[in-house]
Amino acid sequence: MDLILIQTLNAVQYGLLLFLVASGLTLIFGVMGVINLAHGSFYMMGAYLAFTLTSMTGNLFVTIVLGTILSALLGAVLEWALYSHLYQRNHLQQVLLTYGLILIFEELRSLLVGDEVHAVKVPAWLDYSVPLGSVMTYPAYRLFTSGICLAVAVGLYFLIQRTLIGARIRAGASNRAMVQVLGINIDWLFRLVFSLGVALAAFAGMINAPSSTVSPGMGTQVLIVSFVVVIVGGIGSVWGAMLASLLIAFADTFGKVFIPDYSGIAIYVVMAGILLWRPEGLFKS
Repeated sequence: MDLILIQTLNAVQYGLLLFLVASGLTLIFGVMGVINLAHGSFYMMGAYLAFTLTSMTGNLFVTIVLGTILSALLGAVLEWALYSHLYQRNHLQQVLLTYGLILIFEELRSLLVGDEVHAVKVPAWLDYSVPLGSVMTYPAYRLFTSGICLAVAVGLYFLIQRTLIGARIRAGASNRAMVQVLGINIDWLFRLVFSLGVALAAFAGMINAPSSTVSPGMGTQVLIVSFVVVIVGGIGSVWGAMLASLLIAFADTFGKVFIPDYSGIAIYVVMAGILLWRPEGLFKS
């Protein structure tokens, strides 16, 4: 029973982290119509920012605030310089450019911080374990991570569903031309959406860095799983991404425990089953 509880907590944490990455990915595609293969690189960038800035500041939470701001600014610059030229291009051209960005980010990462595997220290006040049952414990930082990710997810819900900016984002996803006719600056809306997506991915990388390793190629792995989440949840649907993130996380986590020899295909079996039932995904945008 203790094992089930621990794996459930692991799955919830993983699912919430996946949601932060996948929600940005599905927003960018749903609103802007851009297939962004470089999205996983922003997650990797966040993890390396956590390693680099924490080494300089000695404070993970100062690092997360600074890193999130820097990531959002980088997103705005990239949207203005590169992505804004992709809106009228076909998906093949989008894939080629964003794949090129993956190569650029990987080379920059190698030049700036090397190819070694790094670790980020857990803050001292969270560096302990919480008892679960009679013999098992669970890291407090993982519980803290789940709580922070849940708070960000709730904040994203209120931003999209309860604010004027959110209404414009939803309108832009539904009918871009009508938004422009109403006098809304679609260029600034797209820049905001892209910056938000980049910031969410980088934030996930930073908050998860102390619980995992910071290593080359980590962006590619999370990108693949995030695309699975977007497809299962329904392209362009943030709430579909939330449900799909949890489903995929539970399938992956418990697959590694109960069917370790086949755990690598567990998430794809779930994806195939859901798409056979609902080819458009769990929710429509």
